Amino acid sequence: MQKSGYKNMWVYIEHDGQTATPVGLELCCEIRKLCDAAGDRLYAVILGDLCETEVEKVKGCGIDGLIFVSGTGYEFFNTDAWANAFAVLSRKYKPSAIFVGGTINGRDFAPRFAVQLDTGCTSDAMELAYDPETGDIQFIEPAVGGKIMAVITVPVMRPQIGTIRPGTFRYAPTGAKENIEVIHEEISYDPDAIRCRHIDFLPDEADPEMDIAHADCIVCVGNGLKDSEHLERYRMLAKLLNGKLGCTRPLYDRGILPYKLQIGQSGVMVKTKLYISFGVSGAVNHTAGVDAEVFVAVDRNPDAQIFRYCDYGIVGDMDEICDEMIEQLQAGKA
Repeated sequence: MQKSGYKNMWVYIEHDGQTATPVGLELCCEIRKLCDAAGDRLYAVILGDLCETEVEKVKGCGIDGLIFVSGTGYEFFNTDAWANAFAVLSRKYKPSAIFVGGTINGRDFAPRFAVQLDTGCTSDAMELAYDPETGDIQFIEPAVGGKIMAVITVPVMRPQIGTIRPGTFRYAPTGAKENIEVIHEEISYDPDAIRCRHIDFLPDEADPEMDIAHADCIVCVGNGLKDSEHLERYRMLAKLLNGKLGCTRPLYDRGILPYKLQIGQSGVMVKTKLYISFGVSGAVNHTAGVDAEVFVAVDRNPDAQIFRYCDYGIVGDMDEICDEMIEQLQAGKA
C-alpha cells in the first residue's frame, strides 16, 4: 500500500437529526490541529439529515469540507448501513485518517468498517500527535491497567481509524472558513439486509446531578471511603461549593455510587475549574480523565501517586479534612 495515495482527515458527526453529539465537535477542533501539522484538509461526515443550525456549529470548528450522505438505511442508527457507508466513502476518497466519537454507536460501527477496509482501529486515545517523518497518527493512551502510556500507530495500512471518548478534547471553535467544500453522496443500503430492527426508544431520565463532565467544581471520592454511611459529608461539601459528586471505579464496583459518576478512562472525562479528590490513589487511568484548573488532593498516605498530579496536596484523614472544609465554608457563609 502506498500511504502517499491517502490524504486528508475525517471526523464523523453523530447526531439525532436535531442535535450534533458534542464529541463530534470536540474532535473537529482537535483534528484541525493535526491537519495543520500534516498539511491535510479536514472533512466532517454527516449521515442522514441534520438541522442547519447544528451544521453551522460544525462549520465553526474550522473544517475545510462537509460530506453529506443520503439514501436508504439511515432512518435509525444501525451498524450495517453506517459501516457500509464509511467503507464506500473511504474506498472512493482515500482519507488518511478517520476519527469517530467513542459513544455506544461509534464504538459499534467504527471497528466494523475498519475490518471491511483491512485496516486497524484504536480506541480511547487520551492524546493524538502527528509524526512528520512517517506520516502516521500517534494514538497515545494508558495501557497495562494504567501503569504505562502506550503509543499506538497504524504504520502500514490506511485509513488510520480511531474512536475517542467524549470529553477527551475541548470544544474550542476557531470560526468557519470562507470557502467550505460541500460534497453530497448517495449511498443506499437495502433495509431488508439490516440485521436489527428499531422497536422503540426510551431516553434516559435526565438527572442533572449525573451530568458531571463540565461541572465547575467536582468533589471526587476514592477507595479510601470506609463505607456508604461516610458519603454524606462529601455530598454536603460538593453542595456548599456549588459542585457535584464524583467517584473512582472502586466505589462503583462496590455499589456505592452509579457508573455515571465514575471519573477516568473507563468512566467520564471531566473538565472543571476546581477538583478535590479524597482517598484517591492516583492511578493513571483515573488522572488521565481529569482536566482541572485547580487540583486538590487529600490522602493519608504521603507517598500516594495522586500527589504527583495535584496543585495542592493535603496529607491526613479524609473524613476529618472534609469536615473541616465544611465547617470553614459554613462559617464563611454565616
